[in-house]
Amino acid sequence: MYNKKKIVVVLPAYNAALTLEKTYLEIPFDIVDEVILVDDFSKDNTIELGRKLGIKHIIHHDKNKGYGGNQKTCYIKALELGADIVVMLHPDYQYTPLLIPAMVSIIGSGLYPVVFGSRILGKSALAGGMPIYKYISNRLLTLIQNILMNQKLTEYHTGFRAYSAEVLKAVNFDLNSDDFIFDNEMIALIFYKGFTIAEVTCPTKYFEGASSINFRRSFCYGLGVLRVSFLYFLTKTGIYRWKLLEK
Repeated sequence: MYNKKKIVVVLPAYNAALTLEKTYLEIPFDIVDEVILVDDFSKDNTIELGRKLGIKHIIHHDKNKGYGGNQKTCYIKALELGADIVVMLHPDYQYTPLLIPAMVSIIGSGLYPVVFGSRILGKSALAGGMPIYKYISNRLLTLIQNILMNQKLTEYHTGFRAYSAEVLKAVNFDLNSDDFIFDNEMIALIFYKGFTIAEVTCPTKYFEGASSINFRRSFCYGLGVLRVSFLYFLTKTGIYRWKLLEK
């Protein structure tokens, strides 16, 4: 608990057996009440390891539903458990769970309803091994997104996020894509609903075994990001109505 608020950490997992234990053991259980592991039809022993670690809430998809589909299951279950604050943490150990108290305190103190762990705020991205082409594309996409969405985030593409239950209940995340573009659609929904996002500097680690998408998937993701940003801009200016934002 933090300020009498229930904290739930969700782990959207796919073939995370090599890094799950290391991630889980760094979670600060002095404030975290529940952990949910959602396995998206992994081909390794992610589920068995989760049980061995004593994770109480484990959900196994009987088919691969995609990164966005995995998160939908995570948030639905977290809200069912009565979470006040939900932290989405990748179990691939790219992001350190040691930042959870800082992120939770910002939401739990009523300062911001959403907090992102930014790899770009500071100089941790390249130092942590982010490939240069990913760093450059991240910076270019973020620049374009800030212009189109009239915001000043340092990164739209982090996988380390904390949400108040109020936000998750206010946005129709279940209508989002089941693919990687889910995260950016969440940002569009958050801003469109009038919520604000805080950022904290987040060290990151790139290594063999950490999850990543290939160049082709990255290129398709970039096009999807631009589409989301343009649709947001057109809807905010009244030129077009994007149904996702208005439901």
